[in-house]
Amino acid sequence: MKNEDLIIKRIRKKFNSLQPFLNERSIRMWCAAETRDLGYGGKTLVHRATGVSRPTIDKGLKELDLPCVTESQRIRRAGGGRKKITEKDPTLLKDLDDLIDPQTRGDPETSLRWSSKSTLKLSQELQEKGHKITQRSVHRLLTQQKYSMKSNRKRHEGGNHPDRDQQFQNINEAAKQFQAMQCPVLSVDAKKKENIGNYKNQGKEWSAKGEHTDVNVYDFINPEKGKAAPYGVYDIGANAGWVSVGISSDTAEFAVESIRQWWYEMGNAIYKDATKLMITADCGGSNGYRVRLWKYELQQLANELNKSISVCHFPPGTSKWNKIEHRLFSYISQNWRARPLVDLQTVVELIGNTKTKTGLTVKTKVDSRKYEKGKKISDDQFAKINIERSEFHPEWNYTISPNYKI
Repeated sequence: MKNEDLIIKRIRKKFNSLQPFLNERSIRMWCAAETRDLGYGGKTLVHRATGVSRPTIDKGLKELDLPCVTESQRIRRAGGGRKKITEKDPTLLKDLDDLIDPQTRGDPETSLRWSSKSTLKLSQELQEKGHKITQRSVHRLLTQQKYSMKSNRKRHEGGNHPDRDQQFQNINEAAKQFQAMQCPVLSVDAKKKENIGNYKNQGKEWSAKGEHTDVNVYDFINPEKGKAAPYGVYDIGANAGWVSVGISSDTAEFAVESIRQWWYEMGNAIYKDATKLMITADCGGSNGYRVRLWKYELQQLANELNKSISVCHFPPGTSKWNKIEHRLFSYISQNWRARPLVDLQTVVELIGNTKTKTGLTVKTKVDSRKYEKGKKISDDQFAKINIERSEFHPEWNYTISPNYKI
């Protein structure tokens, strides 16, 4: 008995060393050669050592007796092996294709139109149609048919304004002129408000195996910490950003105060000789073209800096073209992914440490002022604004110059 155990160990050791380099045919022929070398009882010992079945070893013994091998590269005889599920079930692929896109190719009334298209649900639907298939087989078929997992893609912007492209050209030409005169061109916008506290932040980051950052199950606002309201100012020419982290409402007064802070913290050192500056902004929000308070506060800033301020608004539905979105805000979101924004200091540190390979630098500061919502500008106040409107879409394109009588 002990002798048999030693033989089995010896065979197993050799088999484990060779198996990664053998195919089906060479495995059974090697086992057959070992069996023949051992003599009587060898088949049992080889079977116990390798796990290769006795019928497979018998097949290998027969192949050893063949005078020659006519198809040296063939592992199985022609037509051998398990039949593909699509060969046994010729309508399977068509039914699977119909289920993937029921609205255009299949039955528009199928329940899958209103359900998840997971492999589990697809296998259940196929089984109801009479197919014998598992969830794993569905996954394999989807991969073979070049299907892949996809998320929704934001492409539809709504109805395009007829002058959209012309306004883009207008913004581009104006920006070139300002930059040629060494005057700043700023892209401004408010970033999405963020809950402050131990809440889940989307995304993943590398960490040691077994380590997890535990956060609150629910995202109920902490009344003591509130929300952070970042407002960004992106200097297109300098590839530099300023972010004011507000703790109050996103108002036009807060937006212009953020531009003011950019000037004193960053812009003044770069553009001390500039006589004017240009701002590109969305059509809506706190810096919308219809917001009276926005223009009124810009007038105060123009007076304070003694510089004219030209504003160009992007047409409705085109906010994603505003450069601050993909040159500043997107990188901030990447930098704080999967990091709970537990307090304002964390928000400031993560924003301030945002960098890119192209040399983006970001400065940030908390604005602790409380801004009044719904602040009204009277007709008399609005009439004193020194505004010059362009001939092309004057509501989108205008310049506010210093006016010390206001």
